[in-house]
Amino acid sequence: MMPSYLVAQAGPDRPRIETRGRDLPESSPRPHAVSHNQVTYLMTEPAPTVTAMWPVDRPPQWVGRSQELATVRAAVEDLRRGQGTVMWVEGEPGIGKSSLVAEGLSTVRDQGWNIGWGLADKLTERLPLSVMLDCLQVRAASPDSRRANAARLLRSQRQGLFTDRDASVAGVEILVALVDELCAAAPTVLVVDDLQWADDSSLIVWHQLATSVDQLPLLLIGTCQPRPRRREVQRLRAAVARRGAAYSRAMIELGPLAEADVADLVTAMFGAAPGDALRQLIAQASGNPLYVRELVDALVREQGQEVDPGAAEHCVTTGQLPASLAAVLSDRLSWVSAETAETLRTAALLHGRFAVTDLAVLMGKPASQLTAGLQEAEAAGVLVGSGSELAFRHPLIQQALYESMPTALRTALHAEAALELATSGTRVSRVAQQLYAANQPGEAWARRWLIQTAPALAIRAPQLAAELLRRELDHTSEGDELWDGLMASLLRVLLATGSFLEAARQASQALATMTDPARLAETYWVLARARLSAGDNDEAITAIRQALARADLPRTWQARMLALLAMLERASTGDLDAADATAHQALTAAREAADTFATAHALTDLWLSHGVRRDHPAALSYIDQALRVLGDDPAHADLRSYALDGRIFTLQNLDRWPEAEQTLRQAREIAQRSGDPDRPTSVTAAVLRYWLGQWDDALAELSSVDQDTHRLTYSGLRERGPALLLHGVAALITGRRDQRTTAGQQLRAGLDLDIQNVSDRENQDFLIAAHALALEQSGEYRQAMLVLAAILTRRDGEMTLIHQWLPDLVRLAIAVGNTQIAQAAAQACAAEAAAETRPARATAASLRCRGLLGTDLAPLRDAVAHYRAVGPAVELPAALEDLAVVLAERDQDDEARAARDEAVGRYEDLQAHWDIRRADSRLRPYGIRRGVRGPRGRRAASGLAALTATEMTIATRLAAGQSTSDIAKGMFLSRRTVQTHISHILGKLGAKGRVEIVREVMRQGIST
Repeated sequence: MMPSYLVAQAGPDRPRIETRGRDLPESSPRPHAVSHNQVTYLMTEPAPTVTAMWPVDRPPQWVGRSQELATVRAAVEDLRRGQGTVMWVEGEPGIGKSSLVAEGLSTVRDQGWNIGWGLADKLTERLPLSVMLDCLQVRAASPDSRRANAARLLRSQRQGLFTDRDASVAGVEILVALVDELCAAAPTVLVVDDLQWADDSSLIVWHQLATSVDQLPLLLIGTCQPRPRRREVQRLRAAVARRGAAYSRAMIELGPLAEADVADLVTAMFGAAPGDALRQLIAQASGNPLYVRELVDALVREQGQEVDPGAAEHCVTTGQLPASLAAVLSDRLSWVSAETAETLRTAALLHGRFAVTDLAVLMGKPASQLTAGLQEAEAAGVLVGSGSELAFRHPLIQQALYESMPTALRTALHAEAALELATSGTRVSRVAQQLYAANQPGEAWARRWLIQTAPALAIRAPQLAAELLRRELDHTSEGDELWDGLMASLLRVLLATGSFLEAARQASQALATMTDPARLAETYWVLARARLSAGDNDEAITAIRQALARADLPRTWQARMLALLAMLERASTGDLDAADATAHQALTAAREAADTFATAHALTDLWLSHGVRRDHPAALSYIDQALRVLGDDPAHADLRSYALDGRIFTLQNLDRWPEAEQTLRQAREIAQRSGDPDRPTSVTAAVLRYWLGQWDDALAELSSVDQDTHRLTYSGLRERGPALLLHGVAALITGRRDQRTTAGQQLRAGLDLDIQNVSDRENQDFLIAAHALALEQSGEYRQAMLVLAAILTRRDGEMTLIHQWLPDLVRLAIAVGNTQIAQAAAQACAAEAAAETRPARATAASLRCRGLLGTDLAPLRDAVAHYRAVGPAVELPAALEDLAVVLAERDQDDEARAARDEAVGRYEDLQAHWDIRRADSRLRPYGIRRGVRGPRGRRAASGLAALTATEMTIATRLAAGQSTSDIAKGMFLSRRTVQTHISHILGKLGAKGRVEIVREVMRQGIST
């Protein structure tokens, strides 16, 4: 339920303003207050009840680092005022990065803020999202409904058969949306320690959050060692450093403590200044605070509870203390009981942070029996934490304990731990970690476990799974009964990791050995998909035909192979009849096998071929059948997303624009429920919004696409098609708005992409139109005509809707006196119209072409009437402009002026300033000039008056306390599109964060 109240607290210079929503029913949860800088949100959603995990204790004595500490505390104060900050704290191990953060955050523990602290280590690099999952405490059993729901969505992710889309993309969106929800409830602090070990997906989450801190009450802190630094971490650091040019507290680099500060630290711990011998000993710590503290603590342990400087001097001179940091850390562990030491050695196998329940499984004891030992470990300064999770106080302590065990013992213990955790039903990623560390392939139980859990591992830990499966296959003979299962599992995982060349190579070799018909069929499928994703359609077709030639191919796989073959036949040969015949064979086999995927896939093949033929009613029927077959099955979310995109496309071709919008909303609603809110793609939405004349929203959709972290896909393939559309639509809108610098940037980016396959050719039309527009704006009319004329060449089997651009081609050809191209364009548009089994968009475009070519008013009037009645909105002013020109040629000036005025008014609504200039120049030779009123003024550049309708709606929803995700759901937008709109709002209002947006909306008295 959305928040129902917003109350702005009155200040000395601000009247109290109160906005109330609908009354709450008696059964509704009662509101609770969360304050952000004089704005109190009364939320109906219960406040989070999760206890924050603090794996780093606040230092008992703090010396030095005053400037760095002030920087952290200033960021805390900014957060208290509702302003977010990102910080990067860098330094060598033990230099005090985590201690600095803990000290800086010491004042916020009991304020009801959301606080998360994650720890990365060497093994987490192979586990997607693991660090951020720990940081955000995402658990299925979480008492916080938000976190529990995120866990449910993550567990529901499946590896689809239709695309090779990285499942972690959806996981990233789920976690970023969770943070947004948490920030809407209370200020939020997220700390990730040792980012250099974080997995790539967690780094993507961190990066997306870092780019959103202007919009959220979020303090995001990462600590990192200078080395090792992966390329992904280097890029992340560079992004924060760039931000640091504007925000001075983005980067903190910690060096050694100054000698005077070290002396002050020792004095604070002893109560007296150190002598010469102790100073010499402490000097070996080289200003590393952890080493200094451990040396002093070792002195305390050596001499008992009461240590004075004189005793310390004696202890140092008699050489009773270990010299290295590792030795000092090991010495700390020697002061706990043997039973506690055993518990800690076992805990070290679980790395920096661990669940007490997992430790109990490994120890073979109830968790209650571990209480005393764990309490002793906490008292000894080895462990920290609360609740059901604990962590080593410092990673170096865990490392020292771990490395103190002989290698043979460690590997044996890891092997035992893997078996125990697998038997207890622990998360598959935890078991996989232990198997990897054990490095003991050949265990029958482990092989069976890997085969059984491969589908889950392909989603949750694909890289780790691939390494484990490779290792097992290296120690398994091809005649072993488990070999087929291990190989099939590896191939599935390789697809999930995007290792297409390796998947194809391994699959080709495995086909000569496999004996299990089902595994064999699956391997053929992987081979075809891998070759397809690697860009080799012909080899993919060869693999499919080889599979279909086998007598032992199961009927289900036969149907799936045929459906994929039909799709590839259309793309490779353009033979629609052959593709249809194959699709019907697939449909028959699929229905006999009762296979949902193959049935829906075959129906989408038939949708596509009928769309190419311009039989849009039949195409719509096929796609609707496919959607009914798929239902809500989460296993086929990828194919359902493709089918919904297809339905939107076909409804546009039928001029059923409201239904297309409704389908987009339906698609977004389904995607949001499944935890993957960027399906359908923002590119699909942007194309629809372009034709509807919602250009600001179209640009926001396109701006929300993060190409560095999300691979654009089309038709199940990683191709350039959507990227071509992205740049083409953006270039065309900004070009028509006369924003030539931005249009040029988008145009150059799009033209740099190669056109290699049918998908690329089908998606380059917007880019061609934008290129022609840019040339026309430069006065190169003939070259513009020639560039746009390339659209006339449509190969067999291609979907490209050339009729959308042919009226402009006719106009350009007439302008340069090229009657041949003008006639060719008009004839091509007439052919497109004739192919429509139900007159729609191509028919209207053909009317415009005929009217321009023959200076015929009747077809132009019919075109205007069509666009006025059914749309699309973008075409109406262009048709009115054409009509005005022909009317002027016929000396019907009054009607021409009326048509021109209406066209200009509609162009002004679109901010299509170039179109207005073009219309004026076309009509000026006939004496039709701009009236005295002139054009409307351009939209205000700043303030609330500068906001678009969508931005104003979002601003008022922000003022009502809604999170970005809530707004996205309510407005059927993607979360990232809403973020883009919020960025625009912040810029136009000159605001630093959401709180200032809320203030401005309330100051103006605007309500939802």
